[in-house]
Amino acid sequence: MPLLWKRPLSVDILTRLHVGTTVEHLGIEFLEVGDDYLVARAPVDARTKQPAGILHGGISVVLAETLGSCGAAWAAAEGHTVVGLDINANHLRSATSGWVTGTARAIHVGRSTQVWQIDLVNDAGQPTCVSRLTMAVLSPR
Repeated sequence: MPLLWKRPLSVDILTRLHVGTTVEHLGIEFLEVGDDYLVARAPVDARTKQPAGILHGGISVVLAETLGSCGAAWAAAEGHTVVGLDINANHLRSATSGWVTGTARAIHVGRSTQVWQIDLVNDAGQPTCVSRLTMAVLSPR
């Protein structure tokens, strides 16, 4: 399978890009860049838990959208911009500690839209959330 990314991409590039953003504030860490996928994780701690002591569902969505948006940006042609159109998330299992790790893979990479599947698991490898993100690809102006 050919490399999906249209320009160089690495964990270091993604980490530097997110300094001073929500991603850094929440403790999200980029872990891996494959030929056609991205992996990052979010901590389950005081920053990310809801009052019931479990991971806030919105954190799963932030992790999913971060991964899918980054993937879409580097899969788009040079000079194009990507913006989110729609995201959904099915929360399957709660997490009370450790990390949730997300893996994003493209389902569709077209000229005007992209669709990404993001699967989140807990430290035991059990699914915690499945998400689908649709991105618009905007041509240069």
